[in-house]
Amino acid sequence: MHNSNQTSFISRRSLLGACAGLSGLAMTGTSMAVPLQGKIRLAGWSKPISEITNILVEPEKGFFKANGVELAYLPGAGGGDAIRNILSGQADVAFTDPGSFFMALDKGEKLVAIYDIYPQNVFNVVSLKSSGIRKPADLKGKKIGVYSLASGTRQNLLVMLHQAGLKESDVSIVVTGLLNFAPLMQGQVDATAATDTGLAVGLRKGIGDVNVMQVSDHLNMSSDMFVVREEVFQQKKDLLKAFVKGYRESAAWMMANPEEASVLASKYAIDGTRRDINLDVIRLRNASSMPAVQGQPLGSFDMAALQKGADVYRALGMVQRQIKVADVVVSL
Repeated sequence: MHNSNQTSFISRRSLLGACAGLSGLAMTGTSMAVPLQGKIRLAGWSKPISEITNILVEPEKGFFKANGVELAYLPGAGGGDAIRNILSGQADVAFTDPGSFFMALDKGEKLVAIYDIYPQNVFNVVSLKSSGIRKPADLKGKKIGVYSLASGTRQNLLVMLHQAGLKESDVSIVVTGLLNFAPLMQGQVDATAATDTGLAVGLRKGIGDVNVMQVSDHLNMSSDMFVVREEVFQQKKDLLKAFVKGYRESAAWMMANPEEASVLASKYAIDGTRRDINLDVIRLRNASSMPAVQGQPLGSFDMAALQKGADVYRALGMVQRQIKVADVVVSL
């Protein structure tokens, strides 16, 4: 494993000690059931994958049900897809990245972010050591893989290019899908925009010696958040509070019980076939779920970091107008 990445992985894992105090929240909920308040259709950015095991175990653990919420998960292909699914009314809540949120706001959509799922920036750009790509400027003229054009991998790649004074037109972006390390290993792309969990899977599957550029070195902004339409927020505030409570309890359970979660991922996640990989992925997601500001509850927003992110997106030309995040973010 590449040394700097190994250090990064271990340092993230060390954060998990801070999760011990959360274990009291991690109840299965079956003994504390409350009357059903309603159904929440959650639009995901992905298929049912191991990193969202805390959501997928709902049939067995009932975290949402214990709070009166009937949960339905709608798979997607990128954060932009999740936003489209709430705008079309097919879903109530979007599991999306800040970039997709900012771009929808820029188009005049009335949206509100209600929970910071992963306050840490988990995005990266990975290349084989043999490629000689070591810094963002080295990406010029290269072919770079992304999950989808509507994904956080593309938005965060653009942030990294911006740091080197490059534009999207200075590189060739190739849509490779979620498991995008195969094209890198096969030489179809020179680098790939991914996440910490994607990299962990790639390393386990023998990607070899790699150089990893962390987007957090340039912009440490939230990776994913729950977003709703303003109208839904006003109409279903109590139900959304119950949904957030259920999610917070499910996240605390996964933080306190990563081994159990890795076993259940084999049952519920489409990519959960290897328990060792499940455990790597779950530990990374647990680390990225830690609040940005120590002592704050799970799901708390770092408003300063988010505002900086919105300003960077404007500087990039990815959004045209100024976004004041204090007007569009509410912690439930």
